[in-house]
Amino acid sequence: MHTILVVDDEPNYQIVLSELLRDEGYEVFTADSGTAALPIVRDTDLDLVLSDMKMPGMDGIEFMRKIKEFNKELPVILITAFAEVEKAVEAMHLGAFTYLAKPFSNEQLLASTRKAIEHYGLVREIKRLRREINPRSGFEGMIGKNPNMLSVYQLIEKVAPAPSSVLITGESGTGKELVARAIHNLSPRREAPFISVNCAALTDTLLESELFGHEKGAFTDAIAMRKGRFELANGGTLFLDEIGEMPAPLQAKLLRVLQERTIERVGGNTTLDIDVRILAATNRDLKDEVDNKKFREDLYYRLNVIHIHLPPLRERIDDIPALVTHFLQKNAARLLRDELTISPEALRLLVSLPWEGNIRELENTIERAAILCSGDRIEAEDVQPDSSDLSSQEWSSGLDLTQFIPEGLGLAAVLNGIEEKLVRQALENADNVQARAAEQLGITKSLLQYKMKKYKLQRKKK
Repeated sequence: MHTILVVDDEPNYQIVLSELLRDEGYEVFTADSGTAALPIVRDTDLDLVLSDMKMPGMDGIEFMRKIKEFNKELPVILITAFAEVEKAVEAMHLGAFTYLAKPFSNEQLLASTRKAIEHYGLVREIKRLRREINPRSGFEGMIGKNPNMLSVYQLIEKVAPAPSSVLITGESGTGKELVARAIHNLSPRREAPFISVNCAALTDTLLESELFGHEKGAFTDAIAMRKGRFELANGGTLFLDEIGEMPAPLQAKLLRVLQERTIERVGGNTTLDIDVRILAATNRDLKDEVDNKKFREDLYYRLNVIHIHLPPLRERIDDIPALVTHFLQKNAARLLRDELTISPEALRLLVSLPWEGNIRELENTIERAAILCSGDRIEAEDVQPDSSDLSSQEWSSGLDLTQFIPEGLGLAAVLNGIEEKLVRQALENADNVQARAAEQLGITKSLLQYKMKKYKLQRKKK
């Protein structure tokens, strides 16, 4: 719902304008002077100001100047008597969107209102796009030609034109937000906003306010009316990241939004219609969360109309060289080092690592290596992934390991042999319970399963 402030010192005129605009579906605030209106401008997320030109105290031009000091893009339409048209034209040179000379028709007012609000929406969208650095490489910013990823691309292309909700799953760092952005960019909503919210990054109260907005005074820190992400995403796409972290009360509220396509701001009683496509992502198994009564079953099925699963990086090792090249180019441009390269030995080491943090960890590793390497070439010793823990190697500093290793055995064979032994031992100690064995080894359950597959360690049947 678009929000308009009407400022006029004549009460009757103020009432007529506000009622006309409310009948057209606008949310309207009113004030009888520029002085009374300025706090509303500061405290409210407005889309337009309609102001009389001639008012006691602060006139329309001075009031407009004050508005532009606070928000130079916010459109202002000045209402003036026919004799003041010359002054109104001067006001347009100073930043007014347009003027309306009395007497004017309702149609003229509503047409100017629509044009001003559309213009403001376009200005805000351009600013958002300029802030949003979204370089596209490969498929909508994603890189890789692994068969698993090709299936993901095909699925994105199929689901993008539909209005249905999509649930995107995968481990942390696999690129779930990139998938959401690709769906949005390929959809009919591409010209409308893409708004992202991380459900795990905010407290329950803040998350509710962030999603639905709030009225002034709704809670202690609500010093101004604020539109929520649903309103800001209207006509576009709302991406709910880490949806599995959403608390139960908000799950119920989200379900109601999906069913009724309406919202109410926190502390408000006005029902607002919204048209938003919901994309959700999680690194959890939401079906398990449903079975354990931690996630609403009805909401799960509402979100999981279409399911896209992203494979972890260890299941698409053949994409690592392309990803490394992309991150090298990105850091070379950022660090102004056009000759930045990586040695074959360093690349071989990167391909051999498990990448528990997936693509995000790989990107961080390349960025750190690009900064710390000597010269313009990243060597094997520069590559130190986030998941490695150097302090854990201190226990071996006093051991002579060569007495346990047969002569002529390569490093890979030694490491694989030790790793297999440790995995077997952990599974035995944990009575073959994978979650317990993974905790004992200090790795994720999915990584344990990968290592079991690697060493052909089948789960024992009871």
